[in-house]
Amino acid sequence: MVIDRKKLFISSVQSEFQEERRALVAYIRQDAMLSRYFEPYIFEESPAQDCSAQRAYLDEVTASDIYLGLFGERYGYEDAEGVSPTEREYDMATQHNLYRIVLIKDVPERHEKEQKLIRKAEQDIVRNMFSTYAELQERVYSALVRYMVYKGILAGGPFDTTFHPYATIDDLDKQKIATFVGLAREKRKFPIAYSEENIPKILNDALHLVSDEGRVTNAALLLFAKDPQKWFVSSVVKCAQFYGTEPIKPIPFQQIYSGSVFEIVDQAVAFVMTHIDARVSDRSRSAQADVKYELPVQAVTEAIVNAVVHRDYTSTGAVQVMLFRDRLEVWNPGGLSKGLTVEKLQGRHRSMPTNPLLANPVYLAGYIEQIGTGTTDLIDRCVAYGLPRPTFKLEDDFLLTIYRPTPQDTPQDTPQDNLLKNSHLDSTTPQDTPQVTPQVIRVYRAVGDRVLTKQQIMTILGLEDREHFRLTYLQPALAAGLLEMTIPDKPTSKNQKYRATKKGKELNL
Repeated sequence: MVIDRKKLFISSVQSEFQEERRALVAYIRQDAMLSRYFEPYIFEESPAQDCSAQRAYLDEVTASDIYLGLFGERYGYEDAEGVSPTEREYDMATQHNLYRIVLIKDVPERHEKEQKLIRKAEQDIVRNMFSTYAELQERVYSALVRYMVYKGILAGGPFDTTFHPYATIDDLDKQKIATFVGLAREKRKFPIAYSEENIPKILNDALHLVSDEGRVTNAALLLFAKDPQKWFVSSVVKCAQFYGTEPIKPIPFQQIYSGSVFEIVDQAVAFVMTHIDARVSDRSRSAQADVKYELPVQAVTEAIVNAVVHRDYTSTGAVQVMLFRDRLEVWNPGGLSKGLTVEKLQGRHRSMPTNPLLANPVYLAGYIEQIGTGTTDLIDRCVAYGLPRPTFKLEDDFLLTIYRPTPQDTPQDTPQDNLLKNSHLDSTTPQDTPQVTPQVIRVYRAVGDRVLTKQQIMTILGLEDREHFRLTYLQPALAAGLLEMTIPDKPTSKNQKYRATKKGKELNL
């Protein structure tokens, strides 16, 4: 079968991105999948033409299917009207309704007109940042995969890009979409505000999760379905804590978390952080008490996000998070993407996401800082924290292990610091804050910035005994003034929920 390859016009200030332009062309032509569907174009490869360079550029834009703009520090040569070729090309691509991809290099300074061009692009499309060529290559790969999904080219492509045969846009939760947009606008300047009228634009134009005809991808269901587990039973995270260093019963805490990708990540991270030790500084030294967990929360989050986003969703297995006395293990169903090895994961490597369409919204929502650098960032965070290097192992499943500090590595208690293990946290202002037990600290952290029901809090903590929870966790937290009821005049209301108080937030436990 002859495939009509799509022409990809690469636009940038040539002098600034000379190496990147040529490297991208070579990469696309050499990649087994991308070369089958795309033919990249840069003006440097064109033969001499009997017309102005600017006219030739714009003719090539109109003859293309995709516009790829690389914006950086320089604005470039300006014509008689003060407009650069790069901006002319972007405007022409917009005028002719080309599929547009804009990637912005992270630079310390930028020409004023280049800043205006970027702001113009941000009004129309979602753009991504990059710092290195490796990141640029990864962004281009992900963007072209999304294009193929959008056009229905990848009917047999990655799991997350496949259209579900039965689900429709009505199976998606509007509130989940609204929550995502709020996070993405805060974290990544997502250009589209939420409204019900904008939902097709958000899901189709910006995220490419839904087709023009309303067909829904598997990624859309994992991210925003009213009940994701209705469609994918194994899309859960199983969490367990063990007393020792082996998975031996009794298991003091275990929980299976369900929901959207964002919800299961939040719950799994909360499970780990509420079951490990933390050191709280003396409030007398600053307005707020600083908390240092025994494991860096960013590394824990990276480990769980990577497992959830890059897992094999065709597997009947689930992501497993297992907390032992000496380590945290995160098990990911399925192997590594083709071309990746355990050794490559521990250094700079090309990003080849198992689920590229799923990864981008997770990045936009701020759950990861960059796509494609998760493992190296995780290693760096643990080493900077004074912990051993995490290890990676590939058998039937992929195992990532983060090591907890050994007793000799744990700093000794001082009058200014209190290790939250088996004793209470002495308040530095006893007249304002009663003694706070580790159980109170756990329930306070479980609630965080959310408003939760009693059952939701118990689920996050992995507790089943309602009376034990009420007496040991909830009532002491209310008495300490760290949590409050949303309906204080009706304590037994079936609609009762709980949230952190202003005092609790000031303590920053």
